[in-house]
Amino acid sequence: MPVKIDRDKCSGCESCLAVCPYESIVMKEGKAFINEFCQMCKTCLEVCPEGAIKEIIETKPSGVAMDNLDDYKGVWIFAEQRDGIVAPVANELLGAGRRLAGRLQVELSAVLFGADAAQAEELIKWGADKVYFCESELFKKFNDEPYSNLLSKLIDTYKPEVVLAGATAIGRSFLPRVAARLRSGLTADCTSLDVEDDSRNLVQTRPAYGGNIMASILCPRTRPQMATVRPKVMKKGEYDPARKGEVIRVDADGIPCRTKVLEAHRETSGHKVNLQEADVIVSGGRGLKSAEGFKLLHELASLINGAVGSSRAAVDEGWIPYSHQVGQTGKTVCPKLYIACGISGAVQHLVGMQSSDTIIAINKNPEAPIFNVASYGLIGDLHEIVPLLIKKIKEHKEK
Repeated sequence: MPVKIDRDKCSGCESCLAVCPYESIVMKEGKAFINEFCQMCKTCLEVCPEGAIKEIIETKPSGVAMDNLDDYKGVWIFAEQRDGIVAPVANELLGAGRRLAGRLQVELSAVLFGADAAQAEELIKWGADKVYFCESELFKKFNDEPYSNLLSKLIDTYKPEVVLAGATAIGRSFLPRVAARLRSGLTADCTSLDVEDDSRNLVQTRPAYGGNIMASILCPRTRPQMATVRPKVMKKGEYDPARKGEVIRVDADGIPCRTKVLEAHRETSGHKVNLQEADVIVSGGRGLKSAEGFKLLHELASLINGAVGSSRAAVDEGWIPYSHQVGQTGKTVCPKLYIACGISGAVQHLVGMQSSDTIIAINKNPEAPIFNVASYGLIGDLHEIVPLLIKKIKEHKEK
């Protein structure tokens, strides 16, 4: 529980300043004041001679039914669409949602706005038990206001305990609005999801402090528990063309919308290959030693129709642009083949690529952590191994 200083009782003796390990108590106008760095360790409670520092007893926040958490059941995923086609991240969310629904022993549902009925049926084949579907023209083009209004209304009506969306431009844009309206918690950019063994709390894990640590976040006193999930982190659900489920049509009448999207323009990129869509990625790290080393990787990638990625270390050195970075603070990828050249395998990088189907690691350090996730490992100097690999591929192509 948080702590508070009664300024009327505070004598300004500064006893609390000396014991605070986080330097979160400062003096203002002769009185002690607790700032935003307080970690609620409560070390200061016993040292105040005036009894001016006290714990604050938390009460139920306005608008949240803390005493009715059992009313919330089910796992929902939001299936975003572009030009009427459901985005691939929806199938990844269904894979993660199915696992959570199994742990919680509840139904898995999808929410789809703006596409056609055939797309709703596809979500069932990818694992959804139900699909809440609205085909209204209002949702054909993404617009924060009607999207958040309708999803909030559905959550209020059906009360799911978990709501997931992709950490995409759409998910990051409107899901915080929904969480704020419902007075619920939201964890952004998650890379792992689980359920506590002794409760129904969703364990939402995401990188923090610039990717240097992993934080596991709980929302034990509010429902629904909401999270956005990084694309390409979760495995897709299993596709079953014979699978049956229920499509629940939702009426958009009365949903307020003060703005209108007139046109949508797709951003064009100068990069030939999108890392997140590439089937083959050749990545380099500090072991390349210079920007010149990436010429080898570009040659190898061109021979196998792949894209070039990198670790954060190579980007920090200025050897390759940030757009190629793979990892917690870069792109999360899941290609069929990932070749890691001179990458040690820090956890920040592994989180961004360890779900790849096949991983080949080339590193001269046999103790490098990258070998713990690699399907195949080559111990040696990449400046010797990669040219030999290029030579063999060229010979094979010439036959």
